[in-house]
Amino acid sequence: MSSLTLADVYAARRRIEGRVTRTPLIESAALSRIAGTPVYLKLETMQPTGSFKLRGATNALAILAERGISKVVTASTGNHGRAVAHAARALGMQAVVCMSALVPQNKVDAVDALGARVVIVGKSQDEAQVEALRLVRDEGFAFVPPFDDMNVIAGQATIGLEIMETLPDTASIAVPLSGGGLFSGVAFAAKKIRDDITMTGVTMERGAAMHASLAAGSPVLVDEIETLADSLGGGIGLDNQHTFAMTQTLIDNVVLLDEASIARGIVFAYCEERLVMEGAAAVGIAAILDGRIDVKRGPVVLVISGSNIDMNLHRRLIREA
Repeated sequence: MSSLTLADVYAARRRIEGRVTRTPLIESAALSRIAGTPVYLKLETMQPTGSFKLRGATNALAILAERGISKVVTASTGNHGRAVAHAARALGMQAVVCMSALVPQNKVDAVDALGARVVIVGKSQDEAQVEALRLVRDEGFAFVPPFDDMNVIAGQATIGLEIMETLPDTASIAVPLSGGGLFSGVAFAAKKIRDDITMTGVTMERGAAMHASLAAGSPVLVDEIETLADSLGGGIGLDNQHTFAMTQTLIDNVVLLDEASIARGIVFAYCEERLVMEGAAAVGIAAILDGRIDVKRGPVVLVISGSNIDMNLHRRLIREA
């Protein structure tokens, strides 16, 4: 696997303390009734930028700042870019965020509002990353990967620490699965503390790059397709260095969801839990509603990754439910 250690995760937590929220872990009475076992929600929606991405970005940028680096660039489907922009502003760094034309406008506007320079290029995260790497090569920026980076993974792994400290008897954790930074980080920390914990990755049917790569046994390219779970889009990189191997080693189950299921998850979160969440964050709830997560052992924790949905879309989904 990787060279990541639990000591690295604790160091990341010290580094981001005061800049990132220790988010609540709450029981969902409605989901617990449906599942027949306690179901808890880890609310990364409560981060200042509305998503878990702030943890990894803050850890990575703080390390770069310690090395005297002042210019950073990234490629993002939205939430990582917002996190990089937020962390860069807090640390007095210059940031450029490259995003594809598929990124929802609300996420583009949020990055721009934080003072980062936004570059829209291509129709996939992979194309956006090509431009980001050009800025590294030609203009001296430091690249901050959205997921395939040990400092980013260590930051996301602090979620796993918090879950296990708050609910030590956690038996199962379901995590949105995309590039693998969130999944591998949470799974690494949780399994280091309790090696019998069950880790489930939940993603959409449309363009699920990590799932396709796991099935193939190595990273593969997939078409990036519009989906309600837009934050889970994008490839994992054919030269993936860390998250593919970590996910391959740590994952127990993968659940694929159609668009109707993801919509039901978003609506359920709002109507039953009074929570606004984006499609990528609602996949764990959707998987419980569809009976796709093994709940024979509980408690079950769902990582609720972010709240940054376009509110016009959210209102439409609620209206049509």
